[in-house]
Amino acid sequence: MATDIKDAAHAVEAAAVMRLFPGPPRLLALGEPTHGEDTLLDLRNELFRQLVEQEGYRTIAIESDCLMGLLVDDHVTLGTGTLDEVMERGFSHGWGASPANRELVRWMRAHNDSRPASEQLRFAGFDGPLEITGAAGPRHALTALHDYLTARVDAGLLPCTMETLDRLLGADDRWTDPAAMMDPSRSVGQSAEARELRLLADDLVALLDARTPDLITGASRDGWDRARLYGRTATGLLRYHFWMAETSPIRMTRLVGERDRMMADNLLAVAEGGPALVHAHNGHLQRHKSTMRMGGLPLEWWSAGALVSAHLGDRYAFLATALGTIRHQGVDTPPPDTVEGLLYALPEDRYVVDAPRLATALGDSRPAPRVSPWFGYSPLDPAHVAGHDGIVFVKNIAQSQ
Repeated sequence: MATDIKDAAHAVEAAAVMRLFPGPPRLLALGEPTHGEDTLLDLRNELFRQLVEQEGYRTIAIESDCLMGLLVDDHVTLGTGTLDEVMERGFSHGWGASPANRELVRWMRAHNDSRPASEQLRFAGFDGPLEITGAAGPRHALTALHDYLTARVDAGLLPCTMETLDRLLGADDRWTDPAAMMDPSRSVGQSAEARELRLLADDLVALLDARTPDLITGASRDGWDRARLYGRTATGLLRYHFWMAETSPIRMTRLVGERDRMMADNLLAVAEGGPALVHAHNGHLQRHKSTMRMGGLPLEWWSAGALVSAHLGDRYAFLATALGTIRHQGVDTPPPDTVEGLLYALPEDRYVVDAPRLATALGDSRPAPRVSPWFGYSPLDPAHVAGHDGIVFVKNIAQSQ
């Protein structure tokens, strides 16, 4: 079995990754089992460079706020703003402080310099405007969509005025109260105003769709794409806030599911623009159903990867990343009877493994599930190995300086 496993492992290079598939995937999803480790982001950056230079990939999408990501995209394509400004304002979840993310943005801007738009690299955030403590209000997305339509269609076709939207939205802090994450009574998501906003947002998106031929002909495709992003985000946020105000036991299941649904909708839009590398936590990109316990209740929902895979079929590919050690977090050498332990025994420091071939090599051996002593690392589930297209294994993670 050891020889079969070794034969399934190759250097982490674009060419080796592409050999796992019959053709280049439209979305190549690279997961990570923990956040905040620049070693993994450096690996992502190098793989993206190779995919750009050797395989014609032009877009990278990461687990960050989709609206903030527009600032990054403007910087790498148009040179708008300084690198410092973009790193501060263009990333959510603190990702802008990462040296590896900074290097990614710097390299993309340098690559695009003096190239025509058709050859430029693009950046996208595909998470919703959501943080652990709550969700953004819908004002930014909703008013940006209204502004776009106001400038391009007859006023009589609009379902409402900006004054109506402003009145219904009210003060922004009504929407962003962090107490609402744990206390549904603090949420405005099921108020009369919020319910009316959901109808108006739906009408605005429907108008955008109905006028697509005019809008694409009369303005830039990028502008129309952004208007669609504003529409998806406005309706997604209003749904999310609706479920924040829910008091039934399904509340948290709907919230985690709505987040991944927003991610999936954004990834399907990214796929329309050509082949892209996607980077996020394994849990958002996997094909199998996601599960967790929160407040003593079991939650089950379909991840963004599962939803996108259902739409794209074999045009979606998923590489799960697994680690040997993260000693600065107390994650030591994996037990030899786990999948990570078997991969750790190989001599290389990092490699990509053909997951279906690995599953065949494992046969009926039934490796034990690895248990992490640190909540921030999610080990591989041996039952799901065959459902991945590949596994990127990194033997050791050193503490970032």
